[in-house]
Amino acid sequence: MKGMAGELEQDGVAVNTLWPRTTIATAAVNNLLGGSDMMRTSRTAEIMADAAFEILRRDARKVSGQFFVDETVLRACGVTEFAKYNVTKGMSQDELTPDFFC
Repeated sequence: MKGMAGELEQDGVAVNTLWPRTTIATAAVNNLLGGSDMMRTSRTAEIMADAAFEILRRDARKVSGQFFVDETVLRACGVTEFAKYNVTKGMSQDELTPDFFC
């Protein structure tokens, strides 16, 4: 990622990564990783979409070669309520399954 960011910098193209803080309710989580139990303790893909949108709104010449985490991006934009992203309504942040790579 850093190499591509450097390569494309002069063209004004940003290259970044975005990771979730928790598992995201996807077919992979359901079918390969944890089944319905893990799905219930995951967030929806909407959080990734919202975080990606916030990153894409930034100046590509100033924001490139960075590793972002969805929740951190949204907190920096003033978001304080994350329960809307939970698959299981009413579940606390502590009950969510952390992502494996963050």
